[in-house]
Amino acid sequence: MNAVFSPKERLLRTLCGQGTERPPVICPGGMMNAAIVDVMEKTGHTLPEAHHAAGLMENLARDVSEQTGFENFGIPFCMTIEAEALGSDVDFGSLKCEPKIVREPFSSVEQVRFLPKGAILKNKRAEAVIGAVSSLSKKQPDIPVIGSITGPISLTASLVDPLMFFKELRKKKETAHKVINYVTEQIIEYARLMAENGAAVISIADPTATGEILGPVLFEEFAVPYINKIVQAIHKMNVPVIVHICGDVKMVKKHLAALQGKAISVDAMVNLYKLKEEYPALTTMGNLSTYMLESSDPEKILNAARRLLEQKIDIMAPACGLSTSTPLSNIRAFTGLVTTGI
Repeated sequence: MNAVFSPKERLLRTLCGQGTERPPVICPGGMMNAAIVDVMEKTGHTLPEAHHAAGLMENLARDVSEQTGFENFGIPFCMTIEAEALGSDVDFGSLKCEPKIVREPFSSVEQVRFLPKGAILKNKRAEAVIGAVSSLSKKQPDIPVIGSITGPISLTASLVDPLMFFKELRKKKETAHKVINYVTEQIIEYARLMAENGAAVISIADPTATGEILGPVLFEEFAVPYINKIVQAIHKMNVPVIVHICGDVKMVKKHLAALQGKAISVDAMVNLYKLKEEYPALTTMGNLSTYMLESSDPEKILNAARRLLEQKIDIMAPACGLSTSTPLSNIRAFTGLVTTGI
């Protein structure tokens, strides 16, 4: 193919199963956040300040894209906004440490207090995300803004004590379904506002919805239908969805094809080439080891990236969340190979 597409055209065409001159190379934000220390120290736009202000978030998202070579703007820079808005206590971290949940507000699914629909949108950090999405999409329309949201299982486990929550998926199924559905509806409204303000793609990361944690039966019952409910709602907004599932997917592999996102993103231990062979209809994304990106040298990174290109993985991306200490030179080696072939 002789045509050269803009980053936004390239990503959207790939997600729609259309031809491109080469694969996109992206990092969606959220759990897969590329706001590394090297970039922040170089530009002066830093976290945790940029978690709270639309202008700073916009500037840092632009810094990340320009400095790393990832062909998108990915925001927010954490997975705690939805949980904070629905009642969890959050430590906002530092330059080197991402925000984390420090206290879940409920010890059981039976205690969950259902807030009115759209509660996430009242959160000040959610407002900053929407403002940054809107501004970035208007100022640089050729670069796709990816709005990152937390998946329904992970978000519920950030509201209800996780150990109790996983027990109650078996012991209190009916109530657990009601709570996850409530969380799902809140996520949809947040994603809707992202889409209405210019997000070209929505990425759902559900790292708690792994085969190792849920097993195949609970994954099929609780993860697939609620992730798909979100996907279906976003697709009705004419915005494509990427779904990321962490960990080894062996136990739940047969259910991956049931996920209705336009692309599936997986962890480094998954053989994407074999997954693509088994499920040729899947658009595959990933999965360069983030441990390698942090700890290895550029030559090894280039070799691993070349293998992914040779295997015709559809979208090139890190496998999972990047360490904030990842060297910028290692990321540039990865993205440079994809974009220039050198």
